[in-house]
Amino acid sequence: MARTRLTPEREGELYAAVLDLLREVGYDALTMDAVAARTRSSKATLYRQWGSKPELVVTALRHNKPVSLGEVDTGSLRGDFHAVLSRSDDCQMEKDAALMRGLSQAVHNNPDLLQALRELLVEPELTGLEVLLGRALDRGELSPDNPALKYVPHMLIGAFTARQLIEDRAVDHAFLTDYVDSVILPALGL
Repeated sequence: MARTRLTPEREGELYAAVLDLLREVGYDALTMDAVAARTRSSKATLYRQWGSKPELVVTALRHNKPVSLGEVDTGSLRGDFHAVLSRSDDCQMEKDAALMRGLSQAVHNNPDLLQALRELLVEPELTGLEVLLGRALDRGELSPDNPALKYVPHMLIGAFTARQLIEDRAVDHAFLTDYVDSVILPALGL
């Protein structure tokens, strides 16, 4: 797919508009026509640049992430997790959690969205988490035979989804920090 060169500022504007629309109308009601109108773009340009609505939405979500997990290296796993959490404020966490809840509903009827989420958002995050955990293994912080290692992604995702279900409250920095310190790190033997 030939991509047009956009300035980083223009690309950021487009992604922000997509996420705003997504929050306003939800995934199913989001149309490329609406994105084109909101961003003063042509629909043809949007399709040429991103190929499809799922790719545009997921790329916008990915762009909104402050840092890749694999880029964080404080010298300790606890420090790495805390550094990742410190890069997003409570307001952004609540917005992101709400978007992901809406998208988790939409994937049931949109296999293309599920595929795009896995390829463009989930897989890169899992790769970054593997890098982060791999460094902790190399430093000797973690035991390679710890059975909890393979469940770290599940624990992290669980923190985001369970709090809303159980407490009807959005995740925030204090909750996630306590969750990492009380659940994930002890499960890993730290």
